[in-house]
Amino acid sequence: MCRVSLAAKPLAGLKVLELARILAGPWAGQVLADLGATVVKVERPGTGDDTRGWGPPFIGEAAAYFHACNRGKASLAIDMAKPEGQAAILDLARDCDVLIENFKVGGLRQYGLDYESLQAVNPRLVYVSITGFGQDGPYAQRAGYDYILQGMSGLMDITGDPDGEPQKVGVAVVDLFTGVYTSTAVLAALRQRDATGRGCHIDMALFDVATSMLANQGMNYLASGVSPTRLGNAHPNIAPYQVFAVKDGHVIVAVGNDHQFLRLCEVLEADYVAQNPAYATNAGRVAARHQLVAELDPFMRSLTRSGLLTALEGAGVPAGPINRIEDVFNDPQIVHRGMRIEIDGVPGVASPIVIDGVRMTAQTASPKLEDKV
Repeated sequence: MCRVSLAAKPLAGLKVLELARILAGPWAGQVLADLGATVVKVERPGTGDDTRGWGPPFIGEAAAYFHACNRGKASLAIDMAKPEGQAAILDLARDCDVLIENFKVGGLRQYGLDYESLQAVNPRLVYVSITGFGQDGPYAQRAGYDYILQGMSGLMDITGDPDGEPQKVGVAVVDLFTGVYTSTAVLAALRQRDATGRGCHIDMALFDVATSMLANQGMNYLASGVSPTRLGNAHPNIAPYQVFAVKDGHVIVAVGNDHQFLRLCEVLEADYVAQNPAYATNAGRVAARHQLVAELDPFMRSLTRSGLLTALEGAGVPAGPINRIEDVFNDPQIVHRGMRIEIDGVPGVASPIVIDGVRMTAQTASPKLEDKV
């Protein structure tokens, strides 16, 4: 279990109004709640956030999915289509520091809850709009979904077996990255407000985030003009940096430099591979990737998973197993770090943020849906 601090957290006193559902906006709200902000989540009366029903499995009244991204919040069921509901939200926004919404572009204007309307009553408000494609551009009116954005951004085209179909990541990674980028943008906007006394409008687009996530692969294309392709579990810029089959399963070997490559060959007793001048540099190993892997493969297959991982760790060669989710939560390092938590009888995964030895995880579970207006 993680340690609990009685001292005020970094964002204690910050008030956040969340008009967001599904994952990207709620993930940002949960990050802020973990850091100490007071987060009030506004939901539809009756059903609430869509993810409350995204099960099984369920924990109490809500699906595990909902609990994954709504820890530490309060919830109010408000019908914003009604004048009294709009008035209630306006009252909440008047006293808030941050508002997070993920309606379609212009969707809140009909209720008088758009940025311009709320900025007029609360000039210090940091107003965050999360959409699929941003507040402008030819796709601005389109709905955005993580799965679709993984495809449109090229992420799926570089993920999966080169002889198979494109693959999405096993979690909604674009939504999650958008949530983290959003929380970072919020903190920057609050710092700016300290200097100017005024809030601002933050425009977060899932397509923008997914494109920025291309990282080295995006730069590979921009530098070469050649569109990267799927390499399965291999790395486009480093070799050998991939999954290898062993006697009883698979291991990941992640050789990052020439010295690590030589030590890998020592562990495998593959002297002739180490002495091949074609493999002396990473650039050479990438160019001769297929030949190199074919030569290393029989050495790998002669060893057990535990034996190889132990030997590589002793030699300082980065390597690791491919765990099931069950294995992760029973891993001694994860147990030691307190990443598996339980709050009010609800299991969960702790925040990865640790400040001065204290893990920044909210101390209340996801909220029940409370009627308001």
